[in-house]
Amino acid sequence: MKLPSGTSYDELYRDFVWEIPPRFNMGTAASDAWANNEPERVCLQHFSSDGRHSAMTYGELSERSNALANAFRALGVGRGDRVALLLPQGFETVVAHVATYKIGAIALPLALLFGVEGLEYKLQVASAAAIVTNGFGMSRLVEIRERLPALKHVVLTDDSGSDLGSMRMHDLIDAHSSHLEVADTGPDDPALMIFTSGTTGPPKAALHGHRVLAGHLPGFQLAHAFAPQEGDRIWTPSDWAWAGGLLNVLMPALMLGIPVVSSPAQKFDPETAFRIMDEMHVRNAFIPPTALRLLRSVADSRHKYALNLRTVTSAGEALGLETYEWAKEALGVTVNEFYGQTECNFVISSCAEIGVTRAGKIGRPVPGHRVAVIDAKGLEVAAGETGEIAIWRPDPVVFLKYWQDDAATAAKLGGDWLVTGDLGRLDAEGYIEFIGRDDDIITSSGYRIGPSEIEDCLSGHPAVHMAAAVGKPDLIRTEIVKAYVVPSPGVEPGDALAAELREWVKTRLSMHEYPREISFVEDIPLTTSGKVIRRLLRQRAAAE
Repeated sequence: MKLPSGTSYDELYRDFVWEIPPRFNMGTAASDAWANNEPERVCLQHFSSDGRHSAMTYGELSERSNALANAFRALGVGRGDRVALLLPQGFETVVAHVATYKIGAIALPLALLFGVEGLEYKLQVASAAAIVTNGFGMSRLVEIRERLPALKHVVLTDDSGSDLGSMRMHDLIDAHSSHLEVADTGPDDPALMIFTSGTTGPPKAALHGHRVLAGHLPGFQLAHAFAPQEGDRIWTPSDWAWAGGLLNVLMPALMLGIPVVSSPAQKFDPETAFRIMDEMHVRNAFIPPTALRLLRSVADSRHKYALNLRTVTSAGEALGLETYEWAKEALGVTVNEFYGQTECNFVISSCAEIGVTRAGKIGRPVPGHRVAVIDAKGLEVAAGETGEIAIWRPDPVVFLKYWQDDAATAAKLGGDWLVTGDLGRLDAEGYIEFIGRDDDIITSSGYRIGPSEIEDCLSGHPAVHMAAAVGKPDLIRTEIVKAYVVPSPGVEPGDALAAELREWVKTRLSMHEYPREISFVEDIPLTTSGKVIRRLLRQRAAAE
C-alpha cells in the first residue's frame, strides 16, 4: 500500500483504495515481511552520547521477537492479555512490541516519566498480566507491586537487581526457539492500548486493532513526501509510549523498511536533538511544536550542525506561523504539519512536495480518510465557519473502543462520525485550520480565541523560552487572556518585559488576542508527550 509519487493531491485522494488483507498482524508486518527477503537490512539504529552507536537488522528483530513471543506463551501470556511496556526508546522496546503482537496479546506502552500514581492507575485499569521494563521502571514498580494482583510476570531488559521475582529478557530470548507460529489475527482483532495524554481530564485507554498500522501508512507517506525514498532514516524525540512516537514514526517506518533512530533521553534537550540529527544522518523527523520552539534556543544551529533533512513533520498542537517560518529557515525544509488523536490518528496532513502546505493550517484530509468540520447536529458547516473536526466511520485508524468505558466510547463515536472535541475551520481550498480543544478555547468580549497562536506568537520573542495561554474568568469580558511565560536564559522578567510582550502580540497577531495578564514562571506543566496541560493553568489562573 504505497502512495504513487508524481501525482497531484486531487488525484491521490480521488483514486485511493484501501487494501488491507483479511488476515493481518502488526508484528509480522513490522519485522518478518522484511526479514524473509532482506534479513541483513538495518531497521533500527541507536544513538549513544559517547558516540558508540549501534544497529539492529530485520533478521535480528524477527528472531528475537519470535523467541520472546515463545517465552511469553510459556509463561501463560496469550491472546487478549495486556502486556505493559514501561521502557524508553531502544531495541528491547521494539522486540517486546513485536513479540506481543505476534501472539495476539495487547501491547500497553507506558512512559517512564509517569509518576507512581499514574503508573498504578494505568496498570490497574488495563489489568496488565505482564510488564517489560528496566531498572528505572522497576524502582517505580516496587512501590505498587502488591496492589496489582493481575500482574503475574515482570521482565527486565537490563541487569539491575530486583526483589520482585523478575526475569531477564535476554535470558528468556536465549532459552526459547526463534521459530514461532504467529497468532492468526485479523485487522479488527485488538493489538494495542494507548492511554490518552490527559490534557483535559483523566486519561482513557483507547483500544486499537491490528488495522491501525496499515491505516497510518497513507498519512505517513504523504507527510514524508512519498516515503520511502533512497537514504531515508527517521527519528523523533517523542516517547514511543504515545501515538506520536509509536504510530507516527516507529511502526509505519518499520513496515516500510525505513531505519528508525532511537535515543535514550527522556527529557527533550535542543542541543542533543541537533546532535542526533547530525551524527545519525537523519533524513526524516517528527518533531512536535513544543520541541520545535525549544530548538530555537540553540544559537547558530545551521553552522554548528550539518543537517541533511529531507522531511520534517509536526503535530500534537498547532504549529503557528512564527515556528513554521523559523523552521523553514533554520532546518532548511518546510514543516509538514499533520493532525490526529490517540483515538484516530494521521487523518489530516500537509505535503510541501506537491504544494499542499499553508502556514497556520494543519493540511488537507489524507487519502483514504473523510474528514469534515461539523456542527452540533453532525452536519458539515460552510467554509470559514467554526465547528468540530470529525472523521467519518468506518476508518482503519479509528479505535475500537475505550477500555471498560462504554459511555465514553458512545460519546466519542456518535452517529457516523468520530467527534474529536477539537475546533477547526475549513477554508475554500480545503485546508483545515486547527483552533484548539473545545475546552481550551478562550471566550473574551464575544471573541473565541485559540490559545496556540498566542503561544506561538509569544515564543517568537527572543526573551521567551516557552509560553502558555489560558482564559481567566472576568466579570466584564467573560474571560481575559492570561499568559504564563518562561523567560529565556539570562532574561530578567518584570513589568517592562510584560508590557513589551503585550505589544508584541498586539502588533503581530491581533488587538483582541493579547494577554492582559502575564505571569513569569520557571516551568510550564507538560504531559509526557509534550503538550501543555492547560487545565492546570486554568485552575491556577482562576485561583489568582
